[in-house]
Amino acid sequence: MSTYRVAQVATAGGPFEVVEREVPEPGPCHVRITVEACGICHSDAFFTTAALPGITFPVVPGHEIAGRVDALGEGLDGWGRQVGDRVAVGWFGGSCGHCAPCRQGDFIVCQNLKVPGWAYDGGFAECVVAPVDALAPIPDALTAAHAGPMACAGVTTYNGLRHSAARPGDLVAVLGIGGLGHLAVQYAVAMGFETVAIARGADKAELSEQLGAHHYIDSTAGTSVAEALLSLGGAKAVLATAANSAAITATVDGLAPRGELVVIGADPKALGINPLQLLMSGRVVRGHPSGTAQDVQDTMEFSALHGIRPTVETLPLASADEAYRKMLSGGARFRMVLTSG
Repeated sequence: MSTYRVAQVATAGGPFEVVEREVPEPGPCHVRITVEACGICHSDAFFTTAALPGITFPVVPGHEIAGRVDALGEGLDGWGRQVGDRVAVGWFGGSCGHCAPCRQGDFIVCQNLKVPGWAYDGGFAECVVAPVDALAPIPDALTAAHAGPMACAGVTTYNGLRHSAARPGDLVAVLGIGGLGHLAVQYAVAMGFETVAIARGADKAELSEQLGAHHYIDSTAGTSVAEALLSLGGAKAVLATAANSAAITATVDGLAPRGELVVIGADPKALGINPLQLLMSGRVVRGHPSGTAQDVQDTMEFSALHGIRPTVETLPLASADEAYRKMLSGGARFRMVLTSG
């Protein structure tokens, strides 16, 4: 093909429009990927509204990309990537390799992280060019529509849990059962944690049970979330997927001694935590970023092994604006995914 379609936003906060562009050629150590599916993430709004520095318009967002390698740039001898390989690209869209975190091997906190949709055009398109270090091979058991969300929503929750203070058999709580939380509950159960789902309303109890949770806490039921967690013995870890600082704060006193609050839900409002809540019981509060391409690969392989899949709703690229608005409104259950149709 000589041209390809992208769904772009021309001005901050504007609607998506589908336009045609000339097909790009991959540069050295880059590949071109034919996009088969791309998940829509809440953080895509950071790009479409210019909430992050350095955003230039038009913007083509999308960092939950799944597709096939279509063309190889120069310098890829020994990388093992071939045309036709199924690959995913997530929030980790490549690293600089020379900043202090990269030199220490901590690539996900690279000071020059190449997030798709920010550093280069993202996956709301029929093809995308990405650095080879961003690629994660997709297991045969996963469809493109399921693999895409694993590259951000999946890896963030999976990594947040496996790097937490909790060990199999410990009580672990997941705050929020949405696009991130519905995956986190499944991962927590598969990792052997005694899993607590926390959400608003009694109607989420059945869903939490279907996802495998051992306990459900309705945060609107009257008893505080912290008291409910303590009645179960206290949580060794709380994975806060809900982007609500007040709800996150309400879990802290429910942590066991040496318990850990892992924050992955993004809310600009401050957490209401005082030092005494942390000091006396040795509690920890930690922000957790996404994960590298290797972490994405680990997430997909674990998901394939344990039968874990995101619940998705697909729409074609031409319906990008509709899909994006549905995600923003909270009407998606649980991940909107654009397909190449």
